[in-house]
Amino acid sequence: FASSAEAAAALLPAPEYRALQDRVERDRAEREEVERRLAEPELVSAGALPPVDQAAVQLTYQQATARLREASAADSAARQRTAALGRLGRQLTELAVALGPALEQYERIKRLAELAAGTSTENALRMRLESYVLAARLEQVAAAASGRLVRMSSGRYTLVHSDGRAAGNRRSGLALRVVDAWTGLDRDTATLSGGESFFASLALALGLADVVTDESGGMPLDTLFIDEGFGSLDEQALEEVLDVLDGLRERDRAVGIVSHVADLRSRIPAQLLVHKGRHGSTLRLADREEH
Repeated sequence: FASSAEAAAALLPAPEYRALQDRVERDRAEREEVERRLAEPELVSAGALPPVDQAAVQLTYQQATARLREASAADSAARQRTAALGRLGRQLTELAVALGPALEQYERIKRLAELAAGTSTENALRMRLESYVLAARLEQVAAAASGRLVRMSSGRYTLVHSDGRAAGNRRSGLALRVVDAWTGLDRDTATLSGGESFFASLALALGLADVVTDESGGMPLDTLFIDEGFGSLDEQALEEVLDVLDGLRERDRAVGIVSHVADLRSRIPAQLLVHKGRHGSTLRLADREEH
């Protein structure tokens, strides 16, 4: 300075001086902190490594950022689905509680339906409900038929109802067995011969007519037609069948027989003959002299 006055004029004011002094102290403290951090072993070892590939680091950063966004979106979606599933679970629980009585009623109805249909394991005979009801009627028909079958078979055969379990997957409840008095055993009706089967069928038809008459308050079935089957009978069997049919006529029943058996002509008092022709069939009432 040229003079003391010039030096005094250049002297900083006390506040400005203190501000600059504080700044210097701060800068010195920051420099010491940076030097201390740079002296740390981790930074010293990192500084000894080769230079970093900034482009590769930037790419890795971008990829990591993209994966983070995807993970965040997946986490948000999962949280939403979890919340939705929680709501659905609560709704299903409420519905299950509300439907409990209906489900119990359904199970009872289903059990009864399977039992009635014969498909339930509780139905030991696999018998349908309608078969069960019809079996009672079949027992009545078999009992009514047996009386006539005994007569037609000279005391040998009677019919009995069987509710035994059928083989395989067949339903049970409407089977018939024939009891052979000669052997004392019962057997399947399929073992009967042709003539014997005719006896059984005729006896069942007549037994059914008797049961229907009883069930209808005594209203009789006045007319009965029998179509064929007589050709399988021998002379003695034919006589026994006709005796039974004559017994029906004595009770004011009209019995019609459809047959080609010539031996019947001498036993049938009234005959309606059918003649085939080129232009169709014709009917003619036979004269008694033709019998």
